Amino acid sequence: MNRDGARKSIWQEEIKKFSSEPDFGKIYDVAIVGAGITGISTAVRLQKEGQKCIVLEASNIGFGTTGGTTAHLNDFFDTTYDQAIKDFGLQNAKLLKYVGIEAKNIIRNYIREFNISCDFETRPAYLFALDEKQEKRLDDILKGASQVGHSMTVTDDIPFPFAFKKAAIIPDQGQFHPIKYIRNLAEAFITLGGVLVEDCLCLSHEELDDLIVLQSGKGSVKARSVIYATHIPPGINVLHLMNAPYRSYAIAFTLNGDDHPQELGYDLTEPYHYYRTQKINGENLLIAGGEDHKTGHAGDTGECFSKLENYVREHFDVDTAVYSWSSQYYEPADGLPYIGVLPGSNGKIYTATGFRGNGMIFGTITSQILGDLILTGSSKYKELFEPGRIKPMAGFTNFVKEQANVVFDFVKDKLFAEKINSLTELTAGEAKVVKFEGESYAVYKEAEGKLHLLKSTCPHAKCEVRWNSAELSWDCPCHGSRFNVNGKMLTGPTVKDLQRIEL
Repeated sequence: MNRDGARKSIWQEEIKKFSSEPDFGKIYDVAIVGAGITGISTAVRLQKEGQKCIVLEASNIGFGTTGGTTAHLNDFFDTTYDQAIKDFGLQNAKLLKYVGIEAKNIIRNYIREFNISCDFETRPAYLFALDEKQEKRLDDILKGASQVGHSMTVTDDIPFPFAFKKAAIIPDQGQFHPIKYIRNLAEAFITLGGVLVEDCLCLSHEELDDLIVLQSGKGSVKARSVIYATHIPPGINVLHLMNAPYRSYAIAFTLNGDDHPQELGYDLTEPYHYYRTQKINGENLLIAGGEDHKTGHAGDTGECFSKLENYVREHFDVDTAVYSWSSQYYEPADGLPYIGVLPGSNGKIYTATGFRGNGMIFGTITSQILGDLILTGSSKYKELFEPGRIKPMAGFTNFVKEQANVVFDFVKDKLFAEKINSLTELTAGEAKVVKFEGESYAVYKEAEGKLHLLKSTCPHAKCEVRWNSAELSWDCPCHGSRFNVNGKMLTGPTVKDLQRIEL
């Protein structure tokens, strides 16, 4: 299984390719673009309900964040209940509580129904404050949880090797192997009569009176409804202004001895660290994550791995770092996902994005929300996650900050490129955006000296890409599109490659 980065994630040994040819003359009830947990879960739900579905995937299942997650299954979220009460009101915060509960039940039910072996386990989670500031934050979190009726209990002991000020235990959380899970769901989807087409990039869509025509790399697909399960939809849309792309880093370590925590753990630093274990090839590994930053906003992405590894080694008795990888997620302006009708569409195109660090849960609940909207026109979560909602009090400050960054990035990149005079400043293994004879280029020089030369402007919204040394990719700081050293698109919303210049 390939994924959208040069580094191998802990899940990638689950290699499975699916290949089926679509019937281009057929009209499908629903076309789903993207074969991560969101797309596959939604496809199974709709196919079970008698809908004729097709899934189009640009690469392979789990290529994006599903193949790069650390796969925590929580019913508490990055947007905490106290914050949700403040921004959306107590009743909506209570409704949010059921998202995690119902999503975990969907996963459990699919595991039973399709006899899925995916290392699913129910485990308690520990949330711990390491200083006085974090302790105050934890007090607010506990208060909000109490108001919505979510179980969080103060504890005097945690199984993690940290000196803490205060801690809470949250029962009945979970973890699993995400690729084993969606691989089995994909097989179930095909058995139910669904069509899954990999290596099929969706380029555009056209809305007609009673159906939608998708143009893909393998031909045109006609459907009555379309779901973009691609993190962020392609094209230029208001959702690109309401979501900011972020990178998160993870390392899996072998452990010295048998004394290591089996529970899920989270501190309250900014950005926070998170921990769990996973058995791979018969050996227990500690997975640690953190060091998040806005995509394209770290000068040395390799340093993020170094910081994370040093932090873990300072506290845990670990041996070898056997896997290290990074992954992408989107931060919504007001803290809650956007799941529903795509803004600007005629009502038959749907999207799901802005999951923050809770993609396994929100990707799963999307199958219920969009399934209900398509089948019945209604969902109890419709208004809470409505993509067209406007919440200026909750999201306006973040919206202004993130979009100011986009404008700043655009201008700064142009000015920076002007300062680079020639390609001769590059040394072996280095990469830069450079100015040469009035044009801007993204240049990478391999250790052996071979140059890879690309036009540096992202095709999506014309921002300048930046080098990600950890994943050997060019990342767009505006909306999160990513490309490999040859310019091939790794991550949307772009549907085009960077223009390659043959030397």
